[in-house]
Amino acid sequence: MLDTDWSDSWRGSFHIELRAEAIGLACHGWPVLPGTSPAAESGDQAWSWPVPVRHDWADQLGAHPDEVAGWWSKPYSLLVATGKVVDAVEVDVELGQRAARLLRATGHPAPIVATPDGRWLFLTTVADTLPEPLAGSDKIRWHGAGSWVPLPPTTFQHGVVHWRVRPDVWGWRLPEADAVHTVLIRALDQSESRRQLVAASVAA
Repeated sequence: MLDTDWSDSWRGSFHIELRAEAIGLACHGWPVLPGTSPAAESGDQAWSWPVPVRHDWADQLGAHPDEVAGWWSKPYSLLVATGKVVDAVEVDVELGQRAARLLRATGHPAPIVATPDGRWLFLTTVADTLPEPLAGSDKIRWHGAGSWVPLPPTTFQHGVVHWRVRPDVWGWRLPEADAVHTVLIRALDQSESRRQLVAASVAA
């Protein structure tokens, strides 16, 4: 669990930051949602990923920033629903770092979120499908319609979700899903080639 000795002033500041981030994202048209938080859990109940706190969350998408401001009466996690405005492709750290380097080489980095449990989220425009090389990989999870992902500064048990590449670097224009998928496929191919080389050297 999170450190329960956080000062009240720190908690208050963190709550304000969460609320401000939610309002800012809503102002840019992102469908944000309040989510569960490990700090709100009690006992030994496992907590691994935030979920919406409202059962009718799908009916609340696209709420006005003024309404969004009222949702954060507590320091809820900050989520964005996927499949409407934004999609997310979730990968492990190794693949994420490789793909991020390839994106930087193009001069057009995508917004990237990193979670404390070692997952990277590449945010894109909405796609109809995920290409087979990505869909068939156990290293990748696609968040499309009916899903959501956490955004900074959501807390996990042992850390805080943070931006690797902030959306304002992209001018708040999400990169086309096809372009990011292509880069991820290249990164996946490089990762597989490296794994095969390592396996061959060990066998030799």
